[in-house]
Amino acid sequence: MKARNLKESFVYALSGLKETVIKERNMKIHLGAAVLALGLGGIFKISRLEWGLLVLTISSVLTAEMINTAVERVVDLVTDHYHPLAKAAKNVAAGAVFLSALLAVIMGFIIFGPHIWIIIKR
Repeated sequence: MKARNLKESFVYALSGLKETVIKERNMKIHLGAAVLALGLGGIFKISRLEWGLLVLTISSVLTAEMINTAVERVVDLVTDHYHPLAKAAKNVAAGAVFLSALLAVIMGFIIFGPHIWIIIKR
């Protein structure tokens, strides 16, 4: 399914995004966390630099989840039998998502921690 033009490329990309959002539970969880983080950013009136870091962090988690989904689908397409390499491929892709999400939580503490601390100190 090769795109014939730029418009088709965008249509295919959006289709992949839509499929991931609709069919993947973890993508819904990541999107919920992203909405929460963006809402906190608005509430705390974070700086432009913090917004940039927040958007980069969110996009890295969502991208990792989509790559994980693609790896899982390709592995499932290639084999329906257990194979240690198939398991390893899926586990490594899932590990990348986990690492990305863990780093996102750390970035959340870095960005929102000082704002929350001010509220706690009052």
